Amino acid sequence: MADHEYTGHVEPGGPAAVRELGSLTLRKLSVGPMDNNSYLLTCRATGAQMLIDAAADPEALRALIQDGSPEGRLDVLLTTHSHHDHVGALAEIAEATGAVTVAGAEDVEAIPARIDRPLAHGDVLEIGEETVEIIHLRGHTPGSVAVLWRGGEAGNHLFTGDSLFPGGVGNTQQDPQRFTQLLDDVQQRLFEVLDDATWVYPGHGDDTTLGAERASLPQWRERGW
Repeated sequence: MADHEYTGHVEPGGPAAVRELGSLTLRKLSVGPMDNNSYLLTCRATGAQMLIDAAADPEALRALIQDGSPEGRLDVLLTTHSHHDHVGALAEIAEATGAVTVAGAEDVEAIPARIDRPLAHGDVLEIGEETVEIIHLRGHTPGSVAVLWRGGEAGNHLFTGDSLFPGGVGNTQQDPQRFTQLLDDVQQRLFEVLDDATWVYPGHGDDTTLGAERASLPQWRERGW
């Protein structure tokens, strides 16, 4: 799927959607029985790559990585949170590629694979000449993180795992405290500091923008989920 056709929608078992963002190439693939999104970010200047959420289907993920790098280069393997449907292929892809594995510090013990670097809010990771920022969003899990790439003229691009979707925040198991924490973090760390054009890539399903969701924040808080 070429960039001019990019809609943010991918079909389970279907091809990756490809988006050219100036200095960065983005590939989005749906894998596994829970329609998990895996994202591959490729620095066009250096060929360095980051994979976000090795969720399932290691063969499909290896093919995705090779789409961005014929030699199968993978520099960073980031896990947005510890839930089982987001880590199914993590150990195998980490072993196959030798990539540095990273995840939110509070989730590391719950992830059944090696994590080389625990992440904290405000950390910066390098992908060749590109950098991404780590945003800790507490509530869906204790260590859930979002990944922000500030693309200059290409705009802001935000990978939210299961913390923010079109229509609401992630599941907090009907725990009012966890819900309030997650919505507070999403509001303060995302909506209050990033513009409406910020593109949101969630852990499942279609993309959205902060602008498309902003007016609904009071409704989400009132309904409690």
